[in-house]
Amino acid sequence: MEFKDYYKILGVEPTASSEEIKRAYRKLALQYHPDRNPGDKAAEERFKEIAEAYEVLADPSKRAKYDQLYTQWKEYQRHGGRPEYFDWAPWTTESPGFRVQFVTEDFPDLQDLLTGGFSEFFQRLFGGFPSAHTRRPHHSRTRTAIRGEDYSATVEITLEEAFIGTVRRLRAGGKTIEVRIHPGILDGHVLKVPGAGAPSPTGGPPGDLYLTVRVLPHSRFERRGNDLYTTLSIDLYTAILGGMATLRTLDNKTLQIRIPPESQPGSQLCLRGQGMPVYGSPHQRGDLYVRLSVELPRNLTPQERELFQKLARLRKTIA
Repeated sequence: MEFKDYYKILGVEPTASSEEIKRAYRKLALQYHPDRNPGDKAAEERFKEIAEAYEVLADPSKRAKYDQLYTQWKEYQRHGGRPEYFDWAPWTTESPGFRVQFVTEDFPDLQDLLTGGFSEFFQRLFGGFPSAHTRRPHHSRTRTAIRGEDYSATVEITLEEAFIGTVRRLRAGGKTIEVRIHPGILDGHVLKVPGAGAPSPTGGPPGDLYLTVRVLPHSRFERRGNDLYTTLSIDLYTAILGGMATLRTLDNKTLQIRIPPESQPGSQLCLRGQGMPVYGSPHQRGDLYVRLSVELPRNLTPQERELFQKLARLRKTIA
């Protein structure tokens, strides 16, 4: 499946406001509208692509989900991931969506143009059907039953749970649901649980649950994207002479780290592939950065003090 960069399609930045997105959409839609480009198949395809991008970025819930995927996709590419190996499973939905008859406010023939025109990327992420953000219901002929309202909630997990993945059992819509949180999930990620919202008052499909995941701070590790940062204390002798030091990882494993001779306090070591799992591609991981903290010896014996004094005199002589 091909990733769609909706921000690039509309020519806006990922930080663009709703108004900026709307202005960009209107400008491009007018430029590529089939009425202005009769018989131009390329313009028609571009018009469909623009409409699809706006469909997602104009809908707060769709945009929230897309932004999480967008961040993960960029991070995956930054680590050299190949597009054909990206795991789409955590992002796709089998929800059939809410289908009504649509007609546009600005372009009356957009309904016909979009019939079957949404990309596989859109259909697998959002269920395949447009919402009322780019179209309004047609008030003639048949009406479809109203779907139930969506629920939203927040769940907190530890950084360890974000590392290995976890399961949360929640009460929603009068029933208990089980939500699986995959390894590498980012703070603020919004999970969609289809059908876990309010029931429909007219016998239509139930709403969905949008679950915002909050990853709690950790006492020893700081997360930045898929990379982890921590501090490791070593003694003065290991810092000067080099040697091995032990680090307890986030998943409670033991790493033996080689400390280079003459390591300075505050220097940083990078352990490739020892960071957080990449969400959607758990076999790929970020890096672990270890900042060295050097502990100075205390309660020196007379012999130790004498040796340090000799060392100090020797250093002065050499200098």
